[in-house]
Amino acid sequence: MPIIEYRAALKVMVAVRGHAFDRTAFDALFQAMEGITATMVDQPAAALLMNPAGMAGFDALVLYDMPGLDFAAPVDAPAYVDPGEAFRAGFDALLEQGKGIVALHHAIAGWPAWPGYGERLGGTFLYRPGPLRGRERPDSGYRHEVNYVAEVVAPEHPVMAGVPAEFAMRDELYLGEVFESEVTPLLRARHAFTRGGFYSATAAIEGRMFSNDGWSHPDGSDLIGWTRRAGNSPLVYLQPGDDRTTYDNPVYRRLVENAIRWVASPEARAG
Repeated sequence: MPIIEYRAALKVMVAVRGHAFDRTAFDALFQAMEGITATMVDQPAAALLMNPAGMAGFDALVLYDMPGLDFAAPVDAPAYVDPGEAFRAGFDALLEQGKGIVALHHAIAGWPAWPGYGERLGGTFLYRPGPLRGRERPDSGYRHEVNYVAEVVAPEHPVMAGVPAEFAMRDELYLGEVFESEVTPLLRARHAFTRGGFYSATAAIEGRMFSNDGWSHPDGSDLIGWTRRAGNSPLVYLQPGDDRTTYDNPVYRRLVENAIRWVASPEARAG
């Protein structure tokens, strides 16, 4: 009788909720990944698992959530919600353990009341103006359904395996805060990251969608994909991921799958 070798599937927890999305189409992105099983967990339950004990049965964590923002607050929505000391300690313990993390799209706006969260991800999206790294910063910008070309700037990196040197995207872009000197660039967008090409996030939450009237923002980074060490954890951030058009893009699917496999690999965890 021949011996059949079975390879255990990579087990991934996918944290979601906090921002609207097409759940069925997003789940299909992971179902198409052979040898990867993804468990989608909604916030706030997901936060309770982001520690070494809660993640013990998973090989990697995917962030597609946007926690810490209360858009239903009676005044000054969205209210910033502090994650609490237990979450901060557990999340940092997870990073010290070296669990791989892939953060997608709006996850970069998570936990704004804890600046350390953005520090660990390598950037942040600000819904309101406020202090950041000792300076006052304007609210970030967004632009839906942008047709642009993504350019690979680290072709030898495992996350870029099988990815064309440049490829077309139709997705939402952000004019936000990128700590570019502290990350390893993977992807750039061929688009003008200037005030004129984006809308104010604060205007949007105040009911003035698609407006940049009275909004000032300096030119920003065109970096839309990077990796960095967060504690002992390999972390990949990919800005694309707004809707089904992107979920169904075969190049995007390759990027996300590559990122998961890489952050879960012994090589990435070893640094």
